[in-house]
Amino acid sequence: MKKVALTVAVLALGLAACETKTENAVENVAVENAVEADANAADAAVDNALDSAGNAVENAGDAVENAGDAAANAADNAM
Repeated sequence: MKKVALTVAVLALGLAACETKTENAVENVAVENAVEADANAADAAVDNALDSAGNAVENAGDAVENAGDAAANAADNAM
């Protein structure tokens, strides 16, 4: 009877240890998923910021070109 009780106790401890490791693994996966989601969001934010900066530079270039055209037109009209 003592052997059976001892065996049951050892099995119970083993299962308890496995459960803790499983819970830790699940928590680790959740943390990894959260980190990956944050990294993806940061990557998207950087891409959007770079796109916006590129658009602003392009718009500024267009404005300079338009100003040059307007100056040339004004000079032509003054003659």
